Amino acid sequence: MPVIEIDSLEYPGVEIFSSLTEAQLRNRLDQDKGMFIAESPKVIRVALKAGYEPIAMLCERKHVKGDAADIIEQNPDIPVYTADRMLLAHLTGYVLTRGVLCAMRRKPLPTVEEICGQARRICVIQGVTDTTNIGAIFRSAAALGIDGILLTHDTCDPLNRRAIRVSMGTIFLIPWTWSSPSLHELRQTGFRTAALALTPHAIPLDSPILKKEAKLALILGTEGDGLPSQAIANADHIVRIPMFHDTDSLNVAAASAVAFWELRTV
Repeated sequence: MPVIEIDSLEYPGVEIFSSLTEAQLRNRLDQDKGMFIAESPKVIRVALKAGYEPIAMLCERKHVKGDAADIIEQNPDIPVYTADRMLLAHLTGYVLTRGVLCAMRRKPLPTVEEICGQARRICVIQGVTDTTNIGAIFRSAAALGIDGILLTHDTCDPLNRRAIRVSMGTIFLIPWTWSSPSLHELRQTGFRTAALALTPHAIPLDSPILKKEAKLALILGTEGDGLPSQAIANADHIVRIPMFHDTDSLNVAAASAVAFWELRTV
């Protein structure tokens, strides 16, 4: 399909990028038809390599034969809408930091059992709603040897545009799915759990007990309230990262990176 020059915010087809909310893109009633927006040529390439299907592109004019040329050439059947930078900024509500957006179709998610089958270290994210933190946690998980991620339903969507951008596309590289807070399915696969929480009886992150666990799930909660008391009570281990200079804790994304590195498998 040829590149389509647009001169109006009402051009048919561009509503994917302009008027649909994240919730509408996700399509909660029928997630098999859901979409998401990937931003920047580098992130789009990662998604394509991971098997995600492109639907349409929105591209600054200069990138059609520049940074996005290879993506357009390899996907000739999708519409590519283009215009100058200011029109696209009005269309999307923000200046495109890398000049290229791609609407892509969601894939069916794996089951908890499929993620945990051969895994040794996984992360459970419970109640984290900040998209920047989600993206940073995924990036650290992919870089530091986490085999998969489970998210409770009160956590924000990893395929949120900002979360994808912060993750630098690593959200497409590590398997993830939704799970219930009870983690019953997780325990059935042989995993023991370690909840990161500030409690008087928490053991330090570098405790030899944790490193001896063959299959360990690290449970992370939101920064403000932390993990719910029930999640802490149900964990096999309660873990803290030792702090200095009267600092009580780290940002959840920073804490995740420290924990992933310390408890990695060799």
